[in-house]
Amino acid sequence: MTQQDLTGMYCARPENFAWFIGAGASRTAGLPTAWDVLWDLKRRYYCQEENQEISRQDVQQQAVRARIQEFMDSRGFPPEHSENEYSLYFNKIFGADKERQRRYLHKLLSEENLSLSIGHRILGALLASGHCRAAFTTNFDSVIERAFAEVSGRSLSAYHLEGSQAAIQALNNEEYPIYCKLHGDFRYDSLKNLSEDLKNQNADLAKCLVNAGNRFGFVVAGYSGRDKSIMDLFYQVLDSPNPFPHGFYWTGLKGSSIPPAVDALLDHARERGVDARYIPIETFDTLLSRIWRNIDDKPSEFGAKVHRTHLSAVDIPMPSPGKKRPILRLNALPVVELPQQCLKLTFAQPKTWDDVKQAQDTAQGRVFIAKTDAVYCWGNQSRIQQVFADDPPASAPADLPANIGDSESLALRGFMERALCAALTRDKPLLTRHKQASFVVANAHASDLSQLEELKSVTQRLSGTVPGVTAPVTDMHPEPTRVTWAEATRVALDFKNGVAWLVIDPDIWIWPPRARSVAAAFMNDRRRDRLNQKYNELIDAWAHLLLGTTSRDTEVTVSAFEGPGGPANPSFRLRTRTAYSGMRDS
Repeated sequence: MTQQDLTGMYCARPENFAWFIGAGASRTAGLPTAWDVLWDLKRRYYCQEENQEISRQDVQQQAVRARIQEFMDSRGFPPEHSENEYSLYFNKIFGADKERQRRYLHKLLSEENLSLSIGHRILGALLASGHCRAAFTTNFDSVIERAFAEVSGRSLSAYHLEGSQAAIQALNNEEYPIYCKLHGDFRYDSLKNLSEDLKNQNADLAKCLVNAGNRFGFVVAGYSGRDKSIMDLFYQVLDSPNPFPHGFYWTGLKGSSIPPAVDALLDHARERGVDARYIPIETFDTLLSRIWRNIDDKPSEFGAKVHRTHLSAVDIPMPSPGKKRPILRLNALPVVELPQQCLKLTFAQPKTWDDVKQAQDTAQGRVFIAKTDAVYCWGNQSRIQQVFADDPPASAPADLPANIGDSESLALRGFMERALCAALTRDKPLLTRHKQASFVVANAHASDLSQLEELKSVTQRLSGTVPGVTAPVTDMHPEPTRVTWAEATRVALDFKNGVAWLVIDPDIWIWPPRARSVAAAFMNDRRRDRLNQKYNELIDAWAHLLLGTTSRDTEVTVSAFEGPGGPANPSFRLRTRTAYSGMRDS
């Protein structure tokens, strides 16, 4: 079954289905998945025991995870992916201290971290409009309640471990919508995370889910099937008289494998005569968007709140170029030519987005990888084989899509932006850093600093220590750390009016990044005099440094790796004169 089939089936009778939501559905809201929480707990334990400093970002690297897991194995912890990993690490870190658990979860799941996606608003609208009568979740967060309130203007009271008996009464009395948190709410006393907690679900909440499973079909989204207590509830439904009368549909990301526990559950469901399917989807958001577009009788007042904004075609004619002197210089350089080809990789086993991100982290800038409907890559063959040593791919040249500038091509735009940064910094005393944005940082410790002289003449200093400031002490970073800075520029690949632009925005890099907020006063003071003339000089210095020439209005070609450009080596052609606004002759 495809997601199109599921959409058609669901939209024909939406009131026949309940939703089961896991942590993966909250990821687009900026909240961690169960995998993220598990590795954060492992990282915490490792750092406490070994007196190490490892950030959450570091854990994205396979080599770091392997080191942590090797330590855990040496301490007699269960193997990776075992059933009781999650609860065991909660137990090791927090013991029976529920208050520490709650503080930890409050920090991870705070509403300050939330950014509702369209999928959450659609589920809130489905619940508010009666197109979904019941939803269950293992999540502690308030994403769905907030989405419900944002769309409908009403509140949604979740049933959880406090007042669990009321959930059964609401189901029996058909007091819809019902939203049930099986593991509790981090704002209240009872949480289910420890081994003893998870062995037995609250009897009332369990009965509510089992009863709902005898009334509704279920759609499962964002859930891995890791928690045995939840899987046992699904088996209880299957052993009941009328299991999932409208079907049982488990969704997972395209390219990911079906977890063995889920596969076994679906097999058992089919043996019981249930229409049980595993359905690959792009994301939770895309599935819910498909459903919302195809549901009849949607309340019109919810439409604008679901989408929040609407795209409208705008056609404002550009004025004809003038011949007078420019009045504004801009910080964007025209990119005359972008790479047209890359390598398309083919694997024996499908690759997920997490696989690709892990490979990109392992490559450390020697290979660039992106995943859309296929896996694309730049880099030489030997390094590609090293990065994907567990499943060496075949590669072949492939044309890149022509719509890189479209908002829907963000993955490919990021792919190209990383390669462009590498091309601009190759063989220069510069470093690249990619967080929420791409930064190019002056490397004051390089052996040859001659190329940085123009930048230094403008800024006087290239790097140093932020005086009187230490990085914030957190549970993950218990020791005070000095804060350092370096001259840098944000780099972005942007598209306007069908033209590609390299946007350079001089800035200051702060290390460690978590200290950026406490170093704000220092950065403001350092940037205080960067007004028209000095900012103009900074733009010149960075443009000359990145393009490797001081020539005006000429073209420069740069490539990410040594050798000629081609499918394995992206090259870019740029003009050295920045964009500007001019006055018309009239």
